[in-house]
Amino acid sequence: MPTSSEKFLPMAVDNIGFLVDRLGQDCHPLQFLRELTQNSIEALLRKGGKGEIVWDMDWLTFELEGLKKLCITDNGDGMTGEELVRFINQLSSSNSLQSMSGNYGVGAKITAATNNPHGVVYISWKQGEGAMIQLYRNDKTGQYGLKQWKYQDGSYGHYLVVDDDLKPALIKSNGTKVVLLGAAKESSTMEPPIIAASPSRWIAKYLNGRYFKFPDNITVKAREGWDFAKNDKSHNILRTLTGQGPYLKEHSQSHGQLKLSNALAHWWILKEDPSLTSNGGYIEATGHLAALYQDELYELTTGRSGMSKLQQFGIIFGHKLVVIYIEPTNTKHLTTNTARTTLLISNDQLPWGDWSFEFRNNMPEEIAKLIEEKAAATINTDHNKAIRERLKKILSLFNISRYKPDEQGKHSVDEDRLIAVGSYDKSSSRRDVQKDEGTGGNGSNVYAIFEKAGGSSAKKITPDPFPVVRWVSIENQTREPGDIEDRAAKYLSDQNILLINADFTAFTDLVDYITTDLKNINTVRSTIKDVVKGWYEQALVETVIGLQSLINRKDWAQPDIDKALSEEALTGAVMQRYHIVNSVKREVGSRMGSLKAIANKLLLMCA
Repeated sequence: MPTSSEKFLPMAVDNIGFLVDRLGQDCHPLQFLRELTQNSIEALLRKGGKGEIVWDMDWLTFELEGLKKLCITDNGDGMTGEELVRFINQLSSSNSLQSMSGNYGVGAKITAATNNPHGVVYISWKQGEGAMIQLYRNDKTGQYGLKQWKYQDGSYGHYLVVDDDLKPALIKSNGTKVVLLGAAKESSTMEPPIIAASPSRWIAKYLNGRYFKFPDNITVKAREGWDFAKNDKSHNILRTLTGQGPYLKEHSQSHGQLKLSNALAHWWILKEDPSLTSNGGYIEATGHLAALYQDELYELTTGRSGMSKLQQFGIIFGHKLVVIYIEPTNTKHLTTNTARTTLLISNDQLPWGDWSFEFRNNMPEEIAKLIEEKAAATINTDHNKAIRERLKKILSLFNISRYKPDEQGKHSVDEDRLIAVGSYDKSSSRRDVQKDEGTGGNGSNVYAIFEKAGGSSAKKITPDPFPVVRWVSIENQTREPGDIEDRAAKYLSDQNILLINADFTAFTDLVDYITTDLKNINTVRSTIKDVVKGWYEQALVETVIGLQSLINRKDWAQPDIDKALSEEALTGAVMQRYHIVNSVKREVGSRMGSLKAIANKLLLMCA
């Protein structure tokens, strides 16, 4: 047994350059903006919690060398030369208290250094004394470290003492400036990475969408329009960043909170005005969803992905106007991954599925009203009755049955899937189990005899298999560009809702073809369109109902069902032509014949 007097050998890192590069790959390309901003915030909080942070072009480098380098400056507490070497050149080292819920001491070094192998220059003043270091990647060794400087007296060191000619106007006695040099000397770090949205406002766009709000008395600004003349105050400006919270407060018509299991859902309904499009360049101005933790936003989903996630929360229509932030309330086991891109609860992903289920089943009245108003634009002829009538004689072919928990029920079911697992015999303490019916593994498994007998008692029911159908289109603002784009439909399985794309060319082409083929005038085109809708809708409804019958079949796992109900698969289901064309022609002929007979009768009555 080792004794306390024995020398302990701490773990070391053999190839720290590889480790830094690997960690950098796990980070979002713009994550360095958050990390350096957060370092500046903490520097200001240590100083007293009041000050300014500015993301700008390094005008000194531009004037001296004509190069456009991005920099961040704060008037926080600053660092001495020795502190710069200590805190910047050690991977897990921080000027703030390190903790699993606070500062890790790795973020800025990983994200900034890997994005700027030519160098990250730190220039800091503390009590009026300035010092500078340069962190960079050695091309020969692949290692990260500090540049060595030769002093005027011939000695060497890893920081330079600098005079006040290098000091930004923002810094008086204390503060820090960080300059990002990029991949090479000629690199322009003002230009955004390819992934960045809003190229001229990419810094503001990312930071506004990353922070819910900044600490009180701390102002954050970001340069935009740097390619315009410096005196062009209409384009080349410093924009004050607010974070999403203050913006949503100003631009929403209603706001509320909904308690969920171990979380609080904050929701906003945005004002339907020009700000939805005009402000999108520097902030998330339309509907989206995110997780909220310590005034920062995680897993932000916008655009098409955001719309799909909002639909899971029950926002089928009006998603452009709804913002939802989920704030976990049980923070005991809540933390982030090292890259700070994802929130984790006990090292597991957030329970978005549970939260979306709770939210849509307890929908706030204001949001429910918005959805109803937007859904009104989708109401046309109801084809549900006609489709049910056609299918009722063959509905047994779809073989759909389910079970409902019931203490007096005669069936035993799996509580989660509501499928039968055997007949329920209360007089028997254990039902017989077949020992060798497994379909996987190498031979029989003796442990199969310990399968839990029975399940929960239930009664057999026949649920309504028909999905709720809604036609959506760009014209009536029930579909956004990119959503179900050039696809027939989308099925929301957890809500049994079928969204059919009225803009899909296969549908509009059918209407055009039959209208031309029947040589009908425009006054009856609406009739043709309605009939095509009915048969087109039936093909999709039949597909959804039919696939439901495959659920829990031996050779159909849930991922297989999901694939068969995907947008692409549903599109394939309606690409047939012959049957639909003939069915539509027969029905149109029948309708037009009836209309003609009515018209003739009216003429005779008026004669």
